[in-house]
Amino acid sequence: QVLSLPIVVIVHGNQDNNAKATVLWDNAFSEIDRVPFVVAERVPWDKMCDTLNLKFMAEVQTTKGLLKEHYFFLAQKIFNDYSASLEDFQSRSVSWAQFNKEILPGRGFTFWQWFDGVLDLTKRCLKSYWSDRLIIGFISKQYVCKLLSTEPDGTFLLRFSDSEIGGVTIAHVIRGKDGSSQVENIQPFSAKDLSIRSLGDRIRDLGQLRNLYPSTPKDQAFGSHYNKEQTGKD
Repeated sequence: QVLSLPIVVIVHGNQDNNAKATVLWDNAFSEIDRVPFVVAERVPWDKMCDTLNLKFMAEVQTTKGLLKEHYFFLAQKIFNDYSASLEDFQSRSVSWAQFNKEILPGRGFTFWQWFDGVLDLTKRCLKSYWSDRLIIGFISKQYVCKLLSTEPDGTFLLRFSDSEIGGVTIAHVIRGKDGSSQVENIQPFSAKDLSIRSLGDRIRDLGQLRNLYPSTPKDQAFGSHYNKEQTGKD
């Protein structure tokens, strides 16, 4: 007899997400010569980072992986801790419950359900934008406000939605006549929205967006992603 790779039997498509979480955890963190079904309940955070990075690159099929600042945001999210430093998280371990059992505070989904939604959206609609490093993605709304508040009117960046599974939103700065700044977040776009009109074309449509943070004119950053507009009878 021989041990197979882990498999999960499901009876409905709505169990697919949890099944993927089980297989991912088992593949990444079980010992090769373990007793069947015995898997670590907690794993070091840096091991989890490696696993999420490998999964992201394989699923999206990109050579551009997650960066240190992305891991910091993900750590804050999974541990629900916004006061710790990047170094503090290095020594922590993350549990299966934190990964895919406990609902994120104020949300209706787990960390993995949210991350898997980001994977699916990026794979289907945002691969080229991610590979061109046009999307920061993994960044908190609070940190975006801090980054953009000192920037000129019309500066924007792209981040994955915190409140919706599989959504990408555009944060941009508006400056009043008195010089005061306000950071607005546009309603998140889902994969369905982006299949109707691409992200590049939506950015071109929005006149209030001028420069991709920190200072790249939007036509220069996204020009290669614009579709040629159809005219007349075409």
